Amino acid sequence: MKIATFNIQNLFHRDKSLLEKPYGKNLKDWINELDGLMLHPSKSLNQQDRIKELSFLIGFEKPSPRPYAILRRKSGFLYMKGLSHSLENKANDITNWNGWVELQTIPIQSKATDHKARVIADVNPDILLVQEIEDRASFEEFNQLILPKYGCQPYPQSFVIQGNDMNSLEMGIAFREGYHLESVRTHNINTTLNDDGKNLIVYEITTPFKKTIWLLNVYLIKDKQDKTYSDTIRKNQATRIAAIYNQLKTEGKTNIIIAGTFNAPPYCNSLSPIIQDTDLKDVTKHRSFHVDSDKGNDANYFRLGAYRMGVNIKQNDYMLFSPALFDKMTSCGLNRKAMWPEKQPQWSIYKSVSNKNMAASAHPLVWGNIEV
Repeated sequence: MKIATFNIQNLFHRDKSLLEKPYGKNLKDWINELDGLMLHPSKSLNQQDRIKELSFLIGFEKPSPRPYAILRRKSGFLYMKGLSHSLENKANDITNWNGWVELQTIPIQSKATDHKARVIADVNPDILLVQEIEDRASFEEFNQLILPKYGCQPYPQSFVIQGNDMNSLEMGIAFREGYHLESVRTHNINTTLNDDGKNLIVYEITTPFKKTIWLLNVYLIKDKQDKTYSDTIRKNQATRIAAIYNQLKTEGKTNIIIAGTFNAPPYCNSLSPIIQDTDLKDVTKHRSFHVDSDKGNDANYFRLGAYRMGVNIKQNDYMLFSPALFDKMTSCGLNRKAMWPEKQPQWSIYKSVSNKNMAASAHPLVWGNIEV
């Protein structure tokens, strides 16, 4: 039984807010300046103009996000034209409306989508866990139309859990014939509504050999500008996941896998409740773990970004096995052939990945093969 996890970073469209580059120190300076101006009991015209500028730069004037598109008014007005007015460019002669629609998402290049399929096809797992997909309709279109282009048969079963946010970063699963989804449970691992983490999803699956496994699909909070804040939230999430794992063990369930995007390296204290305080074992520690070697003059040097058996100090994506499954693993590895190496080190990639926009994802696909 081969299981894989892949943060695919959307299939066909990606929310524009996820592509915006942070302003870094400028944003902090703008916020401090705005705070100072707001403390003045009376404000000059110049100060009022500056407040408007800062509000725009910080993003206070951004429209509320919508799943697909935003309806805007031209120059702040809807132009209703009478018969005596000259015709202007407008969306429709019937509505007499002059404005435009701004898409909330941008399309992903078709070659990038193809590379996502090629990575999956190269590994061809029996069970595929995915993070950051738009919805089930997109997942099925990708499954039925894109995967077969690379000799990968469509998965006969797929399932997607819709989240509470509006950024189309959902989590899903697909599996081959003979595997049966017995139950699905979601657990809220966030202590507040603003924790910016997905619910933990627990899948109970029976294999063709009538064995039962429990798959926990995870997506923890990303680093924010205030790293201490995000680390605290992530540790609370990890603590909750570890408690759920231990509860499954007390119920006599030993075939457990926790996989997904943790958004922190394994030595980070925020992951210690899972990495250090449980008996779970990382797939990268298995003796059979394989990944293509880095290239370049310093390929043998242990440096930032290196992928090797054991600790990877740039790791964000994980597959953790309970001891009962880890001991039954026959092979495992990591596929990063469709990742774009922006900086050193370099590694082997598909020849068709010619630039960053063609990359499948900034995340590798992680997989493990188990005898069950």
